[in-house]
Amino acid sequence: MATPKTLRTCKQGHKYYKSSDCPTCPICEKMKEPALGFLALLSNPAKNALLHYGIDTIEKLANHTEKEILALHGIGKASLPVFQKALEEAGLRFKSNKTNTNTL
Repeated sequence: MATPKTLRTCKQGHKYYKSSDCPTCPICEKMKEPALGFLALLSNPAKNALLHYGIDTIEKLANHTEKEILALHGIGKASLPVFQKALEEAGLRFKSNKTNTNTL
């Protein structure tokens, strides 16, 4: 059974319906400027998850392990091919699990 949608109003005054707990306003999302680079190839949830953690360049993505990135809310396995292709094209790859000391 589907969760009923509730009417919400964002900080900008846009009214929209959502069935999840996600607070993101779809109208505000559409008004954002398009992302550049590899971020432009991602879904909005994946892009927003990375931006929330300050990962806005391919170099910053390479500073994390694949496991760390997959643990972010909004990132799914469908994003991995995009990440891997972008990293490869930049001559980079995800950080190895063995050498990682960073945490998000």
